[in-house]
Amino acid sequence: MSKVGKKPVDVPSGVTPRVEGQKVSVKGPKGELSFLVPDDVAVTLEGSQITVNPRTETRKARAMWGTSRASINNIVTGVSKGFEKKLEITGVGYKAAAAGKSLNLSLGYSHEVIYAVPAGITVATPKPTEIVVSGIDRQQVGQVAAEIRAYRGPEPYKGKGVKYEGEFIFRKEGKKK
Repeated sequence: MSKVGKKPVDVPSGVTPRVEGQKVSVKGPKGELSFLVPDDVAVTLEGSQITVNPRTETRKARAMWGTSRASINNIVTGVSKGFEKKLEITGVGYKAAAAGKSLNLSLGYSHEVIYAVPAGITVATPKPTEIVVSGIDRQQVGQVAAEIRAYRGPEPYKGKGVKYEGEFIFRKEGKKK
């Protein structure tokens, strides 16, 4: 039994879900998202709750049960509240600036790194050393944050680079004489 899959997804007011076969569409104040549920899982809409159940007792059906429920919960949360990830930049001369649909990063290279922000994602820089990635699709927000972090990940000696807010960087001791 899946602990996650057993719980129904509560739909908040202002959000209208629609279940058509294996496709779950959710429309809310922030936008509209849809999710195609695997064939091993059955989805039903009962009032303001979406329930997910496995069709068979196979290993794959049990695995997809909790995953499908979590994905449906993420799209419901995304269209009602949205998601955001914060990144911190550490290092002398390292900074970021949002300009339209691109993000200009100065990360210690001989050139500026220009990251084209995909549709559906907004990137803000409240401070030159802070980046806020937000959107309604949780997977896409996480992917964009990971791509920005990958340009210069935090290094273990001085801690310079781009890291997630609250991320712990294991620090190493430098050379000894």
